[in-house]
Amino acid sequence: MRTIELVGERRLTARDLRRSGALPREVTEVATAIVEDVRERGDEAVREYCMRFDGACPAQFRVPDEVVDSALDLVDPAFLEALELAHRQIRDFHEREVEQSWFTTRADGTVLGVKVAPVPSVAVYVPGGRAQYPSTVLMDTIPAKVAGVQRVVMITPPQRDGSLSAYTLAAAKVAGVDEVYAVGGAQGIGAVAYGTESIPAVSKIVGPGNAYVAAAKRYVSGDVGIDMVAGPSEVCVLADATADPAIVAADLMAQAEHDPMAACYLVTCDASLPARVLEAVELLVAQSPREEITRSSLDDHGVVVVAEALDVAIDAVNTIAPEHLELHCADAFSLLGSIKNAGAIFVGPWSSEPLGDYVAGPNHTLPTGGTATFSNPLGVYDFVKRSSVISYSAAGLVADGPSVQTIAQAEGLWAHALSVGMRRKLLEEGGQTFANAADACANAMRTAWPQDLKAPGVPKLG
Repeated sequence: MRTIELVGERRLTARDLRRSGALPREVTEVATAIVEDVRERGDEAVREYCMRFDGACPAQFRVPDEVVDSALDLVDPAFLEALELAHRQIRDFHEREVEQSWFTTRADGTVLGVKVAPVPSVAVYVPGGRAQYPSTVLMDTIPAKVAGVQRVVMITPPQRDGSLSAYTLAAAKVAGVDEVYAVGGAQGIGAVAYGTESIPAVSKIVGPGNAYVAAAKRYVSGDVGIDMVAGPSEVCVLADATADPAIVAADLMAQAEHDPMAACYLVTCDASLPARVLEAVELLVAQSPREEITRSSLDDHGVVVVAEALDVAIDAVNTIAPEHLELHCADAFSLLGSIKNAGAIFVGPWSSEPLGDYVAGPNHTLPTGGTATFSNPLGVYDFVKRSSVISYSAAGLVADGPSVQTIAQAEGLWAHALSVGMRRKLLEEGGQTFANAADACANAMRTAWPQDLKAPGVPKLG
């Protein structure tokens, strides 16, 4: 792990982190070409890319319901019990996020408000490469179901032997996924974004994937909704002298084992802690079934930040804006108010980050790569739309109409002002409709702009 020492006035900067930032151009170009080909040729293109990249393609993309149902009998009962616990707790948490439509009535009878409604359909992308992620099925499906989404589909790539993970399918059943399709990669994103002969399009796509999946999601964004463009997983541990080095080591490794590109940060004011943590890492990583991936991540993307004071360390954390933040500090809750940028914050020594990955309840689909400065964890709010509701009374129109006409006149939008002016004119005549259209339209310029605005002055810049 690379070490950065913050001495004197030195502060951590974004440049110090050496993040790769945007997706590589070549990845974006390949993903774009795949999506466009799928959009043009449908199932035929999807099959070609499945064979090329996954080495397998099912005769039918839709996984039969009975196959999904049977997965419950193929997994260990202990796993199923854990899955059901996770489902209950994730659902309980997300039910607290549900928004209600609301309306307010002004004194003049005008009604204003917000109508909240679920998006019609969602596709959940579940990776199927280096590891299986049934937890992702739960995390991305449950808030959609709580939001009231009527059609939730899951897409996941088959293994080279054409099979799917029983763990993933069991999670789909428990979570209430409506349809499962054995397709992944950029071709899967293209299929659910635009639809094919056998894969109906959806309104929104969520879930993590490799760089090609992320690039494809970015490309289709705007034609369909997406949750975020997710990068490699990351964790930041803020630790003081009270932290146990072996626990910190295990927590860093818990992220490092995801992906050779995963980023792990240790931020501390205790100059002796990093050496003890790295010593524990060496003892533990040699026993890991994912030793190569873990070492790659820590060696290539691990960063230790040593600060002289706690406020400098917290500033470093906010600069990193990590996906996951652990506070291994005395009186950790007292630091919560100082943390400005983090996807999920794990407070205190007993709050292992994997608890959040699996069963705690808050969502584990989180902003990565510093995007926690402006992004949120996945939630029920990602699966609903808000429509403004505006219902004016005649009295409200009389009260607000002149201001609308004045602003429209300043902007040079005559018909905007006319739309209000014609209604005012109708009210003045005391009718529900104009008796004579020609009379109604006479002198429309003055109806729209009943007053002459004084020309504005010219601001002087310097």
